[in-house]
Amino acid sequence: MANIMQLDSTYIAGTYARFPVQLVSGKGSLVWDAAGKEYIDLGSGIAVNGFGIADDAWLKAVTEQLGRLPHASNLYYTEPCAQLAAMLCQRTGMKKVFFGNSGAEANECAIKAARKYAAEKHGPDCCTIVTLVNSFHGRTLTTLSATGQDHYHELYQPLTPGFAHIPAGDIGALIELAKTTRISAVMIECVQGEGGVVPLSAEFVTELAEFCAENDVLLAVDEVQTGNGRSGQLYAYMNYGIQPDIVSTAKGLGGGLPIGACLLGEKVENVLGPGDHGSTFGGNPAACAGAVSILERIDDALLEGVKARSAFIFEALGSASVVESVSGQGLMIGVKPVKPAREVVAKCIENGVLCLTAKDRVRLLPALNIPMPLLQKAVAVIRDACAE
Repeated sequence: MANIMQLDSTYIAGTYARFPVQLVSGKGSLVWDAAGKEYIDLGSGIAVNGFGIADDAWLKAVTEQLGRLPHASNLYYTEPCAQLAAMLCQRTGMKKVFFGNSGAEANECAIKAARKYAAEKHGPDCCTIVTLVNSFHGRTLTTLSATGQDHYHELYQPLTPGFAHIPAGDIGALIELAKTTRISAVMIECVQGEGGVVPLSAEFVTELAEFCAENDVLLAVDEVQTGNGRSGQLYAYMNYGIQPDIVSTAKGLGGGLPIGACLLGEKVENVLGPGDHGSTFGGNPAACAGAVSILERIDDALLEGVKARSAFIFEALGSASVVESVSGQGLMIGVKPVKPAREVVAKCIENGVLCLTAKDRVRLLPALNIPMPLLQKAVAVIRDACAE
């Protein structure tokens, strides 16, 4: 491990504050480090490995496609790409899909589609996209500009213009902004993940949807982390009874391979034409084959299991005296301990459980199908770590 850490520090850009763990293998919700120590994985690659690590059905779909056609350019048709797009549209009511490789790329596409729609319909000065304070939409310069957290902006000025941020829950701020600013779209996360795992209120989301519909402002929902069963529904916006114009997603859709998708609703289904956007690896056959195997298994039974596991975590940790609060939806959960979150995570690693942080919270993103005995064992370790 020392050699790997040295290679990493010598040759890899220092963008990550890594924990001192070298992972070498995994299966389901268990992973092993270079010393053979076993851990229960409650991070799932930051909400990527929705069915756990090296899921058999996903592995079969990917390896079979790798043996047939691992990559083709978007100048040609491939079955996995078309099949996945059809499944996404049929299950969401959206009309078209653009594939990229990440959540940031999916959000870039959402931004471009929204601005092109508004420019063509309302004029080029109708370009401002409104996001929420405490939001997170990616690390490209434009998605960083969309992100409503000042500390991400400090070193990267000048930011991409055309973004405004309002407080979550404050519909009045949006109404006031609209009096002086021509708004093309509002983009939200139903649960602000990097912002501390904070769900939006149902009342606010309803008001947003009504405002957008009444003013021909597009409503875009960032489902990069919340999507693909994570919230207890296929997509988190479904918990609110709304129908967005644009949905971006990534992470859990791929099951372990990079993929991003921007879903376009009726208003914007034809806004992007040949040459307006593109991605060399977007719609990659192997990644799409894996995603098909993931999406076809996110069914009612799985989602009921997500809700049951979620209820267990909320009860077990919400009732602990060493925990101030528990927030989130489904298996996207933030636990605010009395002691610093990073200390709790370090203690959990020591005792064989991998979890994450989000601001002052311990963030839990386990596989959607994590076996209950493993989950119960891991939650007991978290409770003990909060108390020590």
